[in-house]
Order: sequence, then structure tokens, then C-alpha cells
Amino acid sequence: MNSEYLILFFLLGVILVGGAIVFSMFVAPSSKNSAKSEPYECGIPVKSDAWIQFNVGYYLFAIIYLIFDVETVFIFPWGVVMRDMGLTAFIEILVFFFILVLGLLYAWKKGALRWV
Repeated sequence: MNSEYLILFFLLGVILVGGAIVFSMFVAPSSKNSAKSEPYECGIPVKSDAWIQFNVGYYLFAIIYLIFDVETVFIFPWGVVMRDMGLTAFIEILVFFFILVLGLLYAWKKGALRWV
């Protein structure tokens, strides 16, 4: 009986998403011009190739941001169960924060946080 609901839910999702796509093809306004085929539609003429090399510092900065952004995902559940777990949860989060601070200090020392 549960598999029937799962199949029904899946089919309903496919029908709704497919219907929305087909509906938007008929209703959405569209224009065909040469500017639509360019990489950016900001009105500024393209001066060079789009495949330029970026400084690796941008990628490092993004990865460090993601690391510290993902750590907040672990802090929320900890905050929910902290009162029930007591001292054990507190010590575990201190170790977690210590490792994060060490990573931040390492990135700072290596200059990965300089936006130049």
C-alpha cells in the first residue's frame, strides 16, 4: 500500500513539473534576436573570449566560505539537543569549534582570505 502512494506521488510530481514546463512554453513571451545568443545580456558588447583564467584565490575564497557555511548546518542540530546531552555535547562542540578556528587561522596565515 505504501508503494502505491510513492508511485502516485512520483507521477503527480512528474505531471505537475511537465505541465508547468509545457504551460510556460505557450504563455511566456519570447523574442528571437542576435543579442539572445550572446553569453551576457547586459547590453555591453563582448570584448574578449569568455574562457579566461581566473585567479585561484577566488576559488579558495569560495571553498573556505562553503566550509564555514556548511558548519552552520551542524550547529543547529547541536543547539537543539545540547540541553538534553549536557556536558558531552558542550565538549564536542568545543572540539568542533577548535578545529574550525584552526582551519580559519591556517587560511588566514596562508593569505587565502585576502581579496586581491
